[in-house]
Amino acid sequence: MTQPTTPRRAALMLAAARVPVLPLREGKVPFGNCPSCTRNTCGGRPNMKNPGPCTCPAPCHAWAAATFDTGVITSPAWAPAWREAVAVAYHPGGCGLTVVDLDNHVAIAWARQSLPATRVVATTRGQHWLYLGAMPSANAVRPGVDIKSLSQYARWLGPGTGRMAVLPPVVRALVEGEDATPARRGVASSPPRATWDRTVAAGCRHTEQYVRTGLERGLARVREHAESGAGSQAFGVARFLAAQHTRCPGPCGLDAIGEDIVTAAVSVDVPEAYARRAVANGFQTARERTA
Repeated sequence: MTQPTTPRRAALMLAAARVPVLPLREGKVPFGNCPSCTRNTCGGRPNMKNPGPCTCPAPCHAWAAATFDTGVITSPAWAPAWREAVAVAYHPGGCGLTVVDLDNHVAIAWARQSLPATRVVATTRGQHWLYLGAMPSANAVRPGVDIKSLSQYARWLGPGTGRMAVLPPVVRALVEGEDATPARRGVASSPPRATWDRTVAAGCRHTEQYVRTGLERGLARVREHAESGAGSQAFGVARFLAAQHTRCPGPCGLDAIGEDIVTAAVSVDVPEAYARRAVANGFQTARERTA
């Protein structure tokens, strides 16, 4: 019988093909930064959105630490992470690829009708469609659809099947203009703290403290992703918070909650149009999953 491939062995295989890799811990997320890099006090790595001087030898800063240097991958600094790793991820943009992440059957059906055929990798809930060519990443470009390329990582789930096509204009158009528009450091007349209150939620079955605590924690998660991923966090926070109110008679003030999430995302340089779309898609996904 053959032994299952360990994350470290899979990483070395990918590195041999010059694919930048990084370990993923339980929950299939990157390992946290070391104390010297926590909250980006190191200044960040040179290849991040805001280039910095960090030369930390550990797998810090998620996708920005991805490498195909086998000396780094097998180094003592990475050894503790590999001992706890449950999977391996790669940086698509770092090897000239774009992943269209389709999260459910509805998204897959849309892709089959709208996108040119390419290599397909099965995922737990959907599919990854791989294209030759790199582009800016964006989450929630459509319900159940994320674009993973530059400044993002994707979990390695195997080589997939089919011939890889060149990145088509239709995929680029999904995020066209999102990164070209400078973000504002706030939304007009929106204070930096949560604005939801009981006056807009007369039909909510939860206490005000319960809703405020959850909202403040969600907003903090969005603001913590100043370098990358704030848009994705906005989508996830909106989806989670909306799901808490699906059994309420309503109204629950979700519009106000959404505005607070948008404000938090814009404060860390997410374009407002993108933030609003991520929040709207998060709300819609919560409704679909409980329908």
